[in-house]
Order: sequence, then structure tokens, then C-alpha cells
Amino acid sequence: MSKRTEIIDGSKAATEKYGLVYTEVLGWIDLGHAQGTDIQTLLRDIHHGESLREKFYDITYSQGMSSRYGLIRTGKSITWRIKRGRTYWEQRSIALAMMMTIARKFEDFQGTFPYNYLTDSSFSGEDLVSDLLGFYRIVMVNNPFEILRPVSKEEALKRWDYYGEIGAWKNETFQPLLFPDPEKFPHAKPYKGMLPNFMQTISPYNDFSSGNVILPQHDKTFIVLGSGNSRMGL
Repeated sequence: MSKRTEIIDGSKAATEKYGLVYTEVLGWIDLGHAQGTDIQTLLRDIHHGESLREKFYDITYSQGMSSRYGLIRTGKSITWRIKRGRTYWEQRSIALAMMMTIARKFEDFQGTFPYNYLTDSSFSGEDLVSDLLGFYRIVMVNNPFEILRPVSKEEALKRWDYYGEIGAWKNETFQPLLFPDPEKFPHAKPYKGMLPNFMQTISPYNDFSSGNVILPQHDKTFIVLGSGNSRMGL
């Protein structure tokens, strides 16, 4: 759940790992979501699987949230079985599809009881587009912020105070949700924007009839205790 206190100046977007910035192209961006470290790990796992001699290898991807003080971490995960021999671009397409699949499931999960009593983060307007930006920061443009045009902290706060907290604005797509400058456009309302070209270069994998990627029947919900013990459930 993004907070007003997390808003930072857009000039720091390329160097800070955490914080909330407003960009003219993608709207609000959660820099934590947009780091892409999960995608680095996912692609590394796929590359390792391709180096093995087995005909198939299993890849697991997850997204989760931690309780206060990190005592419990819970979320959603999926495991796909991949046939060895996927090309460079197929590997990235598979990684994108895994991320998009579990990101939506995780946002749904946050909206269920009891988590919906603790946070309004389910499908918060910045979440999915920030996840997608994290993917493309790893596979395409490490520092895309000159393209995305982040604004100053003062300008970002102006939008937050006028339109309200971003968690109240829901976005179930990977398209950006844009908030016009309330001083320049006093009667405007938030609207869906277009992704920049570099964030449309890879299509999520969907050739599941070929047998090259085998999906599980169900995703899983995981609970990890602070001790490191975990419980998995269907």
C-alpha cells in the first residue's frame, strides 16, 4: 500500500530502490515493484534449466507480502514445466507470461479476507504497471526514466493531494493510469494511457498447445514464517 510519505523527487527515480514517483508516461511508479530483481532471478533460473541435460525443467515464480516486522510472508506462486531448447526470446516471453500471470493472482489475493482489512493495495493503480516496468528494466532499458519523464516531488504531491491516494484508484491492467496536472486541467479525470514502445517489444508466451510449456492445474498460496518454515497450500 503506497503512502504519501513514500513520494520522492522524480530526479532520484533512476538511483533509488524504493519510493513512489509520478511520471508523465506511466503515472505513479512504485520503485520497489520496478526494481526487476525478481525477473533477474527468474531469467537466471530459466537459463540454468536450459543448461541441464533433462528434457524438461521446472521453474517457480512467486510474489508475496510481509507482515509488520517480517514475521510472516504470504503470497502466490506458480511452477511451469518447460521443455529444454527455448530460444533467447522465448525465454523472455515465458518469463513475462509468468510474471503477468502471478501478478494478477497476487493482486486478487490481496483483495481477499483477511488481507483486504489490512490494506487497500489490491490492484492499486501503480502496481501492475510498476511490475511491467521492472521486467523491461532487466530485459531492455536499465534506466528508462528519461523516456518516462518523472516529475518533481512538489508536482507529484500536487496530484496525490488533488486526486487522493493511489490505492483508491484501481487498475486491473498493465496499462498506465494517468493523472493530469490539476492546475493545467482542473476538470480532467484519470485515464488509461499507452505504454511506451520499449514496453511493448515482448509478447507474453501463449503457445501452450505445443507442449513446450506445461502449466499446473492450480497456482499455490504460500505462507512463510519468520523462522523460515513454510506451509504451502493449493
